[in-house]
Amino acid sequence: MKYLLAIPLLVAAAAAVGCWTFSVPRYRGPRSDHFDGERFFLKGAPPVQGFKGFAKWQASRERGPWRPYAELPPGPPPPRRVIGAMRVTFVNHATTLIQLDGINVLTDPIWSDRASPVSFAGPRRARPAGIRFEDLPPIDAVVVSHNHYDHLDVPTLRRLRRAFPRVRIFVGLGNGAVEPELRAEELDWWQGAPLGRGVTVTAVPSQHFSNRGLCDRDGTLFASYVISGSSGAAYFAGDTGYGPHFAEIRRRMGAPRLAVLPIGAYKPVWFMSAVHMSPADALKAHDDLGAATSVAMHFGTFHLGDDGQDEAPRELLRALEARKPSPRFWVLGFGEGRDVP
Repeated sequence: MKYLLAIPLLVAAAAAVGCWTFSVPRYRGPRSDHFDGERFFLKGAPPVQGFKGFAKWQASRERGPWRPYAELPPGPPPPRRVIGAMRVTFVNHATTLIQLDGINVLTDPIWSDRASPVSFAGPRRARPAGIRFEDLPPIDAVVVSHNHYDHLDVPTLRRLRRAFPRVRIFVGLGNGAVEPELRAEELDWWQGAPLGRGVTVTAVPSQHFSNRGLCDRDGTLFASYVISGSSGAAYFAGDTGYGPHFAEIRRRMGAPRLAVLPIGAYKPVWFMSAVHMSPADALKAHDDLGAATSVAMHFGTFHLGDDGQDEAPRELLRALEARKPSPRFWVLGFGEGRDVP
């Protein structure tokens, strides 16, 4: 009998171990209009699908086509500095290099083979990064939108800290605990920090969620960023669903010269739309922000949703062709950089 009584305790212990594996400590701080003391949220955002919805998706997946891994050549090394202008380079996934007024900023950098807490399982890249790590110019700052493994990649951040000891790494509230040795600086929404040369970075809202394990859902802040200087402002969306926060960002920060917007991992729409934008959503976000130029990201690197490898950029280009006049919304090649008008 005593062994039978022990079974529920063993099951509970196993569940607790599994739940807390990879989970990170929750942020502890004062309540706000987007933090209830336990969880972060965006007021008015649609609910994020839970385990029941995830199980339904997994049981009924209709995956679009992805090609086998291809060892494609990298793009040319970006310029060392851009003075009195703005330039953007698409590296891969949500990793872009934004250069303005002599400051170089990397967004959600990932050079790892997998977006995963382990090296032997999890989403594997379909192609190498578009820029070799060794070809990066001096990196002054890194902005990390949230703590999912395809956006907060600890091995890459460690590599950046070694290569550029003075780099400043910015994360949302609570995310510094993911890897304390990185000495990341935490920002709340609408909180900014100077980068030098008159350039500032400001964390702004996004419509997403956070977790590293099964027991830390929304325990750290998810964010997007505005990088502003004399050459204008660049907005980096990170991961986000479509919502009224884009108009609010424009109202409070002004229309950006450049917006870097996600377009992929949007299918199935019923499951993904609360947290990921479709190409049509990204075009609406471009309009809401009043962006002069937008650049697509979050596609073609890791197979995360049910959309095919080329589906999101193809759909975006089709939507742009249907608009007259067509907005300036670029789909850059991997490793391709352009000066922003």
